[in-house]
Amino acid sequence: MGEAGRAAAARTAEEQAGTTGPLAHRVPDLGALELLLAVARLGSLGAAARELGITQPAASSRIRSMERQLGVALVDRSPRGSRLTDAGALVTDWARRIVEAAQAFDAGAQALRDRRDSRLRVAASMTIAEYLLPGWLLALRAGRPDTAVSLHAGNSAAVAERLLSGEADLGFVEGLTVPTGLDSAVIAHDRLTVVVAPGHPWARRRRALAAAELASTPLILREKGSGTRQVLDSALGGLARPLIELSSTTAVKAAAVSGAGPAVLSELAVGEELALRRLVAVPVDGVPLARDLRAVWPTGHRPTGPARDLLSLTRAG
Repeated sequence: MGEAGRAAAARTAEEQAGTTGPLAHRVPDLGALELLLAVARLGSLGAAARELGITQPAASSRIRSMERQLGVALVDRSPRGSRLTDAGALVTDWARRIVEAAQAFDAGAQALRDRRDSRLRVAASMTIAEYLLPGWLLALRAGRPDTAVSLHAGNSAAVAERLLSGEADLGFVEGLTVPTGLDSAVIAHDRLTVVVAPGHPWARRRRALAAAELASTPLILREKGSGTRQVLDSALGGLARPLIELSSTTAVKAAAVSGAGPAVLSELAVGEELALRRLVAVPVDGVPLARDLRAVWPTGHRPTGPARDLLSLTRAG
């Protein structure tokens, strides 16, 4: 293979590894961000290096590399220790959010693996699994580091089936009613919101949507059996018209962002898109879209052990 061929092969390998995207060049890796957080907490580059199990020269090199990448000085070094610059303090606050999000991602991803030694089996409807459960699992890991957790994500009907068949110890659903055979506890409150892409005519309207107009408009919807669909069908008297039916919150959101049509989603799911104006919330009048989020378990079998601890964590928030 010639030099040009080898270069092309290297570029292909990097792209497949995900290292050549625009963010990869501008955002430091997690290891560097964790090092910066350790320096901020301990006030010493050497102490941060020891905590992370690397040499001090390696830590210094990583900080300098991060400073070059960002184009700002992050740490002032002196014989008395290491102090964050003003820019370093701001970057550290941002870094903390990224690392915490990565930790929650890791906790959720670990739970998705089919682990034979799992001692806590959790089933959760999609919105809760995507937007709330990773943080709860991260908190559970902090308190019970030796507890293995498995997670099955599906719609509310699928959650009920797994609990009733003995395939899950604790579940989370988001519909209006508790499935037969299950006990429950309300752990949070949520509201559905109508959203459209900025180019949709509804994005500029000043008058709130009435129930009749919403019911007569084809919508991007979750599938039947999901808690989100159950709430909307109830609010519209079973008259919701599907333009597209999709089996995940993320898929519905992506379709709405693309401009395919209006969608109805949990407020939990669209906060970032609304803040970035990728989606616009449409006011609705006279349509009851509030709902409770519930933990559920088989009737007469109150959660114990790790399941009880997880249940407590959901209420602590």
